[in-house]
Amino acid sequence: MGEQRIIYMDHSATTYTKENVVEAMLPYFTRHFGNPSSIYGIARYTKQAIDTARAQVAKAIGAEPDEIYFTSGGSESDNWAIKGVAYANRKRGNHIITTKIEHHAVIHTCQFLEKEGFAVTYLPVDKYGRVDPAELEKAITDKTILVSIMYANNEIGTIEPIRELAAIAQKHKIYFHTDAVQAIGNVPINVRNEKIDLLSLSAHKFYGPKGVGALYIRNGVRLDNLIHGGGQEKKRRAGTENIAGIVGCGKAIELATADIEGHNVRIRALRDRLLKGILERIPHAYLNGHPTERLPGNINISFEFIEGESMLLWLDDEGICASTGSACTSGSLEPSHVLLATGLPVEISHGSLRLTLGDVNTEQDVDTVLEVLPKVVSRLREMSPLYQSAGKKGGCNV
Repeated sequence: MGEQRIIYMDHSATTYTKENVVEAMLPYFTRHFGNPSSIYGIARYTKQAIDTARAQVAKAIGAEPDEIYFTSGGSESDNWAIKGVAYANRKRGNHIITTKIEHHAVIHTCQFLEKEGFAVTYLPVDKYGRVDPAELEKAITDKTILVSIMYANNEIGTIEPIRELAAIAQKHKIYFHTDAVQAIGNVPINVRNEKIDLLSLSAHKFYGPKGVGALYIRNGVRLDNLIHGGGQEKKRRAGTENIAGIVGCGKAIELATADIEGHNVRIRALRDRLLKGILERIPHAYLNGHPTERLPGNINISFEFIEGESMLLWLDDEGICASTGSACTSGSLEPSHVLLATGLPVEISHGSLRLTLGDVNTEQDVDTVLEVLPKVVSRLREMSPLYQSAGKKGGCNV
């Protein structure tokens, strides 16, 4: 028997590291291993490599190299942006605004700050997961010091009206942070044009290595350090640099942003073909997220009368890798906070499936999923007493 072919459709959880990215990284594990804080030749070489990566990240988002600070990933970047601004500006105010659909790296950080005496407003979203700029305007007070709204949602793929939201924050002289972990490589971003003050990114979401990311901090933004120690990263983020990871991050973001629209044309075509096939072949299925303002590779669908976890296990048996939502909480039995925020009933949100396409996916992959998924849903529904009593009569209205 031949080895089962794996169809990977969980690129929002993580991506593989591209071979040319790995090749760029390898010398910094063995040959170029000097500590960048030292002054001899091999150390100066690694310092130069970090500077090159910093310039690559800056160019990708329209920033200046000295505004890029390398971190261990998106969660650290989010924590640093939010806690750093909160603590550095608490004499000016103690109010933070975010949304109900943020990644837990943002929501849990804000909940932590509430215990520290900060007030947090969690903005609602519409049925597509979009924030209304008018709601942001209405929530601002004279104590507001930070607005943190994600660029694109990791579960349902909805892209937020960042330019409008950031403009409102700027008008009120409030710092604006965006978690752009899912957006880099999928959406063209220019922090200057979009009035973004702080931006988080993570390399493993755009075919770079895990364990490395960056925080863009606009020059002039006041924030405290999150990690204290040595004088690395302009004395703002202590710790000997992850040189190979940083080199990989720079190379990966350079590749990911070289031709975003060309990349999106192919991925979007595969996504639309897959989505159309699912909705045509499986009744009582509903698309979550905005129908057009969404990440090019994202499909999030809820199926009535089944549990998402069971669906994932059956798909895995067929060699298909997918998710019920955020990979960070896929082991949880709690319904998605994102889907609940859009108004989806608890019982339907439990039957959600996220398929996120990437560079490795092909038309053959799409055809295979369209062959396998309807059978999986049908088998699970046949075992569901809810389907027997309600599903065949027409299901629920969402």
